[in-house]
Amino acid sequence: MRVLVVNAGSSSLRLSVVVDGARAQQRELERWDGEGEREAVQELLEQAGPVDAVGHRVVHGGSRRTGPALVDGPLLEELTALTDLAPLHQPRAVSGIDALRRLLPDVPAVACFDTAFHAGLPAEAATYALPAAWNARWRLRRYGFHGLSHAHATRRAAELLDRPVVDLRLVTCHLGAGASLCAVVGGRSVATPMGFTPAEGLVMRTRSGTVDPGLLLWLLQSGGLGVDELADVLAHSSGLAGLSGTSGDLRDVRAAAAAGSAEAQLAYDVFVHRLAREAGGMLVAAGGLDALVLTGGIGEHAPDVRRDLAARLSSFGVAVDPARNEAADGDVDISADGAPVRTLVVAAQEDVQVASEVEALLEGH
Repeated sequence: MRVLVVNAGSSSLRLSVVVDGARAQQRELERWDGEGEREAVQELLEQAGPVDAVGHRVVHGGSRRTGPALVDGPLLEELTALTDLAPLHQPRAVSGIDALRRLLPDVPAVACFDTAFHAGLPAEAATYALPAAWNARWRLRRYGFHGLSHAHATRRAAELLDRPVVDLRLVTCHLGAGASLCAVVGGRSVATPMGFTPAEGLVMRTRSGTVDPGLLLWLLQSGGLGVDELADVLAHSSGLAGLSGTSGDLRDVRAAAAAGSAEAQLAYDVFVHRLAREAGGMLVAAGGLDALVLTGGIGEHAPDVRRDLAARLSSFGVAVDPARNEAADGDVDISADGAPVRTLVVAAQEDVQVASEVEALLEGH
């Protein structure tokens, strides 16, 4: 089956064609406003050639969507209603679905959700310690994100280790502009630090990650900030960017630190500290660790982060070989010889995961 996978980013639109489980081609529209540029999208589709199905990556599926779903009018309304839970991502995904439906009206379309991998979180991991009536009324829970990436990393880890996934305890690390972790036991998500929205958890490029809610209330009540300003800063001007005074791209942060910026060095140190602290929590949730799996732009291309994370987790048996770490390219084991915990680098291929879910759904129908 030829599946066109659509990944609508905050400013770009990426199209991939996956054939029988392997990416055959990829095209990207670097500037896409979510509404216009239909001619440019049409050009990308002509380059991609005919396809049997379209799969869309959607960040938030809410409490109802625990697996892939055929796209129709009611689903689009449902996804639009979730915009306030993922304001950076959800509107773009809905716009991408709408654009492709208009351009390929006769091709079946399937939405695949980043939250679905975490839908089966144990109650103790998914529940916030808020009034039970609130949790029930507003469906407050830890949804978790980057599930498509965590699912792919889990499958590839089992293949690299040549072990059944049901026998493995993993901590998968999706590290990019957005970042999250997942404790995976037997192929299932059992804990993740991202929560009700993609704002919780690790320090990210422009997002703060977890912040004391009392601090946020103080800023609103006593600091003179308005709700809209606070929301904007937490999403767009915090994280690595806010601490370092750079773009927040880890390469820019490291370059500024190398040039003597104390702020940039602190930003990097805070990023690694929080990453290691949360990874330790995921290890506990998994009940032990067979492998640490790193994916995403930083996970794949930042050997210094992999080195420093491994050093902070060394008491748990994590150790990387310096030469293997520096040379890592693609899906590879970078563990030090004799390390009781394996450390793997896996190329992020959410499009391949989406295509597999599309095929499974359509074959089931």
